[in-house]
Amino acid sequence: MNPFKYSTAKQPSDAVAMLAKNDSAAFLGGGTNLLDLMKEHVYNPSEIIYIGRLDLKAINQTTTGVTLGALANNTDTAQHPAIRKDYPILSRAILAGASAQIRNMATNGGNLLQRTRCSYFYDISMPCNKRLPGSGCAAMEGFNRMHAIFGWSDKCVSVYPSDMAVALSALHASVKVLQLNGAERVINFDDFHVLPGNNPEKDNTLTYGELITSIEIPRNNFASHSAYIKVRDRNSYAFALVSVAAGLEMEGSRIGAAHISMGGVAHKPWRALKAEQYLQGKPATAAHFRKAAEEEMNAARPLSHNKFKVEMGINTITSALQVAHKG
Repeated sequence: MNPFKYSTAKQPSDAVAMLAKNDSAAFLGGGTNLLDLMKEHVYNPSEIIYIGRLDLKAINQTTTGVTLGALANNTDTAQHPAIRKDYPILSRAILAGASAQIRNMATNGGNLLQRTRCSYFYDISMPCNKRLPGSGCAAMEGFNRMHAIFGWSDKCVSVYPSDMAVALSALHASVKVLQLNGAERVINFDDFHVLPGNNPEKDNTLTYGELITSIEIPRNNFASHSAYIKVRDRNSYAFALVSVAAGLEMEGSRIGAAHISMGGVAHKPWRALKAEQYLQGKPATAAHFRKAAEEEMNAARPLSHNKFKVEMGINTITSALQVAHKG
């Protein structure tokens, strides 16, 4: 780890002002990802600005939904009575990720900002356009079993690792950020993370100096018909090969609307829009669930070592929809 300056912000406005003065500084909340990156010399900020004392830890119910403070930790979020009752898909997704120790430290805002766990990204001896733009993508021709099957480009095939974000995508959340000028900006969740395109080093649509202050989740009609299923190499402490967050708004025996997002398959949480469109207005049957899954996965572009993710995706979407329907 390289030497760095350590500073502490007392107010959100202080934090963004301090970051703006140093273009190689970084915010530190829980540090569960940042410190790993620094230890591996993947990221070498010259200054760390600690934001853990900011008053951004509250989880509040509102007339339109719920607000998650950016610095509330993952454990408190998953176990909050309002989240467990009205947004169980989020609680399940958070509890499916990492370990209890990490969830106790990891913050909601930091969860959204975590970097890919691609082994080539972490190995500074290997080419990686995400770490060093223009150097190449070792995973393209390397061992890419864990990598993307949707939305990748010839510049990057890595996947985004968060479980929490997959549920937030299905919940149609939004992210509130504080800008340097003191104004707030709200970003629709599906617009927050970006596909790699020609700029894989860019994970999201934040501009330098912006600070996430909260995550806003609107009320929904599918709390009792929702599911989160994560398929991984072992039952704990592992990232998703494929994960699915699914919610169904039922109108009798028919599906009024479906809300489906996938993890482990793209550079961002992947909204299964083809599956959602197929299911709208149809009876909730096993045949329709599988057909919807096939409609979505037909557009997949697997790499040399992850063709299995296509069939796995079909089965995981189908299973998640069946579990959500049973409630």
